[in-house]
Amino acid sequence: MSTLHLDRGQGRIGYDVQGEGPLVVCVPGMGDVRSVFRFTVPALRAAGYRVATMDLRGHGDSSDDFDRYDDTGIATDLLALVDHLGGGPALVVGHSLGTGAGILAALAEPTRISGLVLIGPFVREPDFSPLARLAYRLMLLRPWGPAVWAGYYRRFHPGRPPADLAEHQARIRRSLGTGDHWRSFVRTVRAVMRDRASVRELTELHTPTLVVMGEKDADFPDPPAEGRYAAARLRADLLLVPEAGHYPMAEYPEVVNPALIRFVDRVTAAAALS
Repeated sequence: MSTLHLDRGQGRIGYDVQGEGPLVVCVPGMGDVRSVFRFTVPALRAAGYRVATMDLRGHGDSSDDFDRYDDTGIATDLLALVDHLGGGPALVVGHSLGTGAGILAALAEPTRISGLVLIGPFVREPDFSPLARLAYRLMLLRPWGPAVWAGYYRRFHPGRPPADLAEHQARIRRSLGTGDHWRSFVRTVRAVMRDRASVRELTELHTPTLVVMGEKDADFPDPPAEGRYAAARLRADLLLVPEAGHYPMAEYPEVVNPALIRFVDRVTAAAALS
């Protein structure tokens, strides 16, 4: 998998493209790298899709030169990548912070985003637990911040962690040690804690949507209830994944991938007829 770069003026976004067919763009969450979709991309490719995975600003193979690190900025990167890869329409698979970027992109340019798969989405002001707030505060401090994040990341796989989780965590640690990525991560966390632009104007979103929620996602006090709330607000299909945490696509790909492919196939077929 070779890394490509999209020039965004202030900085560059790292991404890769695999496969042939209708375009799907995968957007990870904060503190993560695009290989979080390592079990999702092969299934999409096998189903006949061209899949682009991108790194967030100041994460992975992207640069640190941006003036904002919120989901509004990431949404503009997403739309720019869709344009760069042919203009779409594209289906977006977003995880955590990446779900907000997908929602904002669809609100801004509904003709260019054909559908949304939102994994672990925040569609209202997050009610972080005291433990989560403490962990986020500790993560902003050096020298122990990266180690705290690595341990916190492991906690979000309560069911069946993937066999290569340690290897993926090592990729995250390398990312946080690259350039000024740690400062970019801090700025991203602060933006998330300060403002969630994706919770606004959801009634105007008419994009076909699938919500995927792990039933043991530690980011939410009651994950199944949060999944049902998100699906109702977005008029979306809902997949609740038993035993899974914040990364159901990595813990239980055999559950998530078939539902994801069925949804993507349906949306792609409908878009081809419109």
